Amino acid sequence: MKNTARHIVLYDGDCPLCTFQMRLLTWLDWCHVVQLLPIADPRAAALAPGLTRAALLEAIHCIALDGQIHRGARCIRFVGLRMPLLVPLALVLWIPGVIWVAERVYMWISRNRHLLSRWFGCKEACTLLPARKRDGDAAPGPAAGK
Repeated sequence: MKNTARHIVLYDGDCPLCTFQMRLLTWLDWCHVVQLLPIADPRAAALAPGLTRAALLEAIHCIALDGQIHRGARCIRFVGLRMPLLVPLALVLWIPGVIWVAERVYMWISRNRHLLSRWFGCKEACTLLPARKRDGDAAPGPAAGK
């Protein structure tokens, strides 16, 4: 019997930049190791009852199969180690001091994500990247399926 359990990535589905990144992640996730879930989905609060809505809006979170929660750049590092094309990035994030810098860069991007979405033309999740429908994932953003 095939194990279908996956790590769950919670993201802001109302943010075009975040939604674009999740679309990209679906194309990089060859091994189907993550399930994507926007924080607006009622299941998100049940999966992470200890996280406030403000905390969920501040950064992406990955709920690992063992229940551990990885946030922000640490989420990227955790997920990256499980996707072949992202392993080099994840390994760089293990170099001493790099994760500290990555967290600060991540938080700056997170605080400015709506402005960055407008600057880079990410309207309706950057329609240049088509959605990839996968079993178990919530639709990645308002443009899903278009």
